[in-house]
Amino acid sequence: MLRLVADTNTVISALLWRGAPHRLVAANEAAQVSFYTSRTLIDELADVIKRPKLARAVRATGKDVEQLQAEYEEIATIVTPRRLPAPVSCDSDDDAVLACALGARADLIVSGDKDLRILGGYRGILILTAAETLARIRTQRTT
Repeated sequence: MLRLVADTNTVISALLWRGAPHRLVAANEAAQVSFYTSRTLIDELADVIKRPKLARAVRATGKDVEQLQAEYEEIATIVTPRRLPAPVSCDSDDDAVLACALGARADLIVSGDKDLRILGGYRGILILTAAETLARIRTQRTT
């Protein structure tokens, strides 16, 4: 089972739309992956999902933001992030993802964020898109 940390935009995509991030949640339900997060990332999710530009997509789910956040908290294990020795990314929010991944002993970070993806990986933890992660899961199933 792959241990994943998903950045906030990936989580929002999983909750609001039916693309590759959403299919990763189905992989969690099929016990192929497990999600890990931190209180910092949950707080960021709570902030971002309330933004007006997402209101229509939230309404389309038939749920409110609290229900959506609770759904993610139900499938993700909250861990204590590790302290980074120095800033790694140009965005402190991205460093929060890296710190969470270290604390979770994650196999992969799932992100579409170009500032995070440009790193390629951090301390042995690959940074892949949701589609790349799904391809890796399919490959593991066939081997």
